[in-house]
Amino acid sequence: MPPVRTRSRRRLLALVPAAALALALTACGSGGGSGSGGGSADPAAALDTPATITFWTWAPNLDKTVALFEQKYPKIKVNIVNAGQSATEYTKLQTAVKAGSGGPDVVQVEYFALPELALSKRLVNLKDFGAAGLESKFTPSAWSQVSVGGGVYAVPQDTGPMAMFYNKRILDELGLQPPKTWAEFEAAAVKIKESDPKRFITSIDPGDAGGMDSLMWQAGSRPFQQKDATSVAVNLQDPGAKKVSDLWSSLLSRKLVDAAPGWTNEWWQAMGSGQYAMWLTGAWAPGNIASTLPDSAKDWRAAPMPQWSAGENVSAEQGGSAVAVPSTSKNKAAAAAFAIWLDSDPQAVRSLNENGLFPASSELLKDQAFLDKPLASLGGQQANQVFASSSAAVGQGWQYLPYQVYANSVFKDTVGQGLTGDLGAGLTAWQKRIADYGNQQGFKVTAP
Repeated sequence: MPPVRTRSRRRLLALVPAAALALALTACGSGGGSGSGGGSADPAAALDTPATITFWTWAPNLDKTVALFEQKYPKIKVNIVNAGQSATEYTKLQTAVKAGSGGPDVVQVEYFALPELALSKRLVNLKDFGAAGLESKFTPSAWSQVSVGGGVYAVPQDTGPMAMFYNKRILDELGLQPPKTWAEFEAAAVKIKESDPKRFITSIDPGDAGGMDSLMWQAGSRPFQQKDATSVAVNLQDPGAKKVSDLWSSLLSRKLVDAAPGWTNEWWQAMGSGQYAMWLTGAWAPGNIASTLPDSAKDWRAAPMPQWSAGENVSAEQGGSAVAVPSTSKNKAAAAAFAIWLDSDPQAVRSLNENGLFPASSELLKDQAFLDKPLASLGGQQANQVFASSSAAVGQGWQYLPYQVYANSVFKDTVGQGLTGDLGAGLTAWQKRIADYGNQQGFKVTAP
C-alpha cells in the first residue's frame, strides 16, 4: 500500500526546531557522522559478521523480502519495526538521534524529507560504504533525490512517476478519449460536467503539498533551489507555476474540479460512484484502486499525463522513498550493506515490486516481463509500460528545501485556501511563509 506516503504528506507538522535546522547551515557538503559503528567498515565483511539490525519502515509485507536477505546472509538478523508513517516516524527518529539511543539502524525516508535529515547530520553518508557506485542502477530522478550536498544519504527504494488514472466506463459513455494535452483535459472537464452537474473530472486536495509540487514539476517549475550551505531560493511565481495556477484556478472557479480532501471515506466513495472521472497521481496507485474500489476497479485504466504542448512527453514524480542509515546506528556497515541489497539486488527489487512498491530500479523498468505484465487491478492493462515511460520522462532538476517538512505543513493554510478562489494568490502566500520561516532559521532566502 504505497499511498501511505501520500496520505501522510498532507498531515505533516513542523518537526525540526530552530536549533536542529541551524545544524544544516554547517553540515551541507559534509560526509560527517559516518564511521563503522559496530563491526567492520567494509559492508561485504559486515555481512559475514554476526549482527542484529533494526529497520524502521511503514511499507507492508517487507518481511517477505527481508526473509530473502536473511536466507542469503544468515549471520545478520533484521528486526522490522513499524515506527509510524512519515511525520510520526521522523519525530521518533529525531528524538532517538538526540538521545543517542533507541533508534533504528536502517530507516525508510520520503524523498522530500531527506535533505533536512541529511544536512542536519542525522544520516550517514553512504559514499563511505560504496553507495556512489550504485548510481547506474537507479532512475536519474530517484538518484538525484538521495544525492545531497555532495553525499549519498540513502538508497532509492521506490518512486511515483505520475500517471492519469481514468474511469474508462465514464469516458466511453461520453465518447471521450484520455486527454493528451491540458487543453483537451479542460475540454473533457466541461463535457463531464455537462453530463452530470455532480460530476467532476477530478479532485484536488487543499492539504496536499505533494500533489501541487508534482503538477508544477511537470509544468517545468523549479520553485525550490538550494544554492549553497546557507542560501536557498523560493520562486512560486515562475512560468511553470503560473501555468498551473492559471489552469487550475479556472477549473476550480467553474466547478469543473472539486476541492476536496483525499483519502477520506467520502473521497473514495466519490471515486467509486463515478463522481470523479480521473485521478492524477503516482504509479503506486493501482493497488489502492483494487483494494479500495473492488466493485469498480475493472473500470479504471492508466494513461500518460496531459502535456502542456502537443507531442511533448514530460512527467514528474509524486511520492517515493529511500532507505537510509541514521548516524546513531550501532552497526553502520551491516546496515549499509542491508540497505544496498534491499534496493539494488534484482531478487529483492522484484520482491518489493510484488508487494506493491513501484521500482526505482532502472533494470526492472527495462525488463520486458515487467513491462508486459497485465495488471488485474486495471482491467488487465499492461500499465507498467505507461508508468515506465513516465519514469523515463521525469523532468530533471527538481529540488526540495532543507526545511520542506515545514513548507508542506503550511500548505493547507496558504495554497489550500486559494483553491476556493485565486490559486496564484495562494502560491504567493505560501512563498512568503516559506521565505519568512527560512530567514528566521538562519538561511538566506531569496524570493521574487
